[in-house]
Amino acid sequence: MRNPVLLAASFAVLTLLGGCASSLTGDTYSRDEARTVQTVRMGTIEALRPVKIEGTKTPIGAGAGAVIGGVAGSGVGGGRGSAVAAVIGAVAGGLLGAMTEEGLTRTQGVEITVREDDGSMRAYVQAVEENQVFRVGERVRILTVNGTSRVSH
Repeated sequence: MRNPVLLAASFAVLTLLGGCASSLTGDTYSRDEARTVQTVRMGTIEALRPVKIEGTKTPIGAGAGAVIGGVAGSGVGGGRGSAVAAVIGAVAGGLLGAMTEEGLTRTQGVEITVREDDGSMRAYVQAVEENQVFRVGERVRILTVNGTSRVSH
């Protein structure tokens, strides 16, 4: 009886985590950014460096892990032992759920250092895109809207 509950809870966690992931690529815009005037600057790439963009850390992963751990732990033993196991399972599940959420939503990124045409040097970090490769010496556009900047070809 507990296996279907555990399976359903696991599926719900994965669905929620997938829905929470937002894109940090240079070609993805939020709904608020669409149809908003952007400032465009031009520059030349001076340096590229691979970076990791940490994943999300919302209460969803920890909460879902705690529920799953609590349900799984309550199936161990009987009486008071079952209650203790449920509490231990909930705590362990919460920690594991938080780490799982952060790991699943972690992204490979690139730090792009650009010498802009006005002489200033700035670095921008965005997620790596499969169809977009940057090279040192390449001319790029820097688009900024509402304090968010992205580098594009």
